Amino acid sequence: MFRTILVNLLFFLWMILISPLVLVGLLSTRLLRQVARVVVGGVLFIARAVGGIKIEIHNARYAFVAIKSKRPVVASKHMSVLETGVLLIFVPDSFFVIKRELMWLPIYGWAFWRLGMVPVNRKAGATNMAALAERVRRRIASGGTLVIFPEGTRARPGTPVRIRGGILHIARTLEIPILPVGCDTGLYWPKRGRVSPGTANIWFEQILPHDATAEEIANVIGKHSA
Repeated sequence: MFRTILVNLLFFLWMILISPLVLVGLLSTRLLRQVARVVVGGVLFIARAVGGIKIEIHNARYAFVAIKSKRPVVASKHMSVLETGVLLIFVPDSFFVIKRELMWLPIYGWAFWRLGMVPVNRKAGATNMAALAERVRRRIASGGTLVIFPEGTRARPGTPVRIRGGILHIARTLEIPILPVGCDTGLYWPKRGRVSPGTANIWFEQILPHDATAEEIANVIGKHSA
């Protein structure tokens, strides 16, 4: 339990201490991308040095080539802050679909806006989906790569994968393939629970077509998370 408290405490302290640098990064998107690498690097250092958590990325070369050549939407299992940070710095010009409340955060909300994150109001229904697809289309046209957590929130290990409609609507409307990403990070640094040392894995899987079903996506991103 002491390890868990210390890791989470250092994480929050790091995010506070680094926030002035984030403010400086707001001067330009390119600069902010570099600052984001520093922020994520600090988080991963805390995870490794204090939590005893190493990160192993599988099929990274395949993913990098696929992202550059096929411009897919990256659909990732979401279990921890770990894969969020890794995807932010690994995926070139990445932008995320995030709940709009995160855009209201001081400093970090401004950074999300500067990085082109797309806020979503989960209560707006079908109207929101149409607007979401159009905002994503514009960001992709300007060179961005979409990263989305198709379950909509962090999941606990062993829970069934429930794919929300956003990923299906975006992929089919824009006719872009899907690059599934699985992970087991929740076993080591979960949303709630004990931080455990070990090697957390992130798997980039084979690309799925734009009309893949929710079941097909769920089977791929969920197969490593039990």
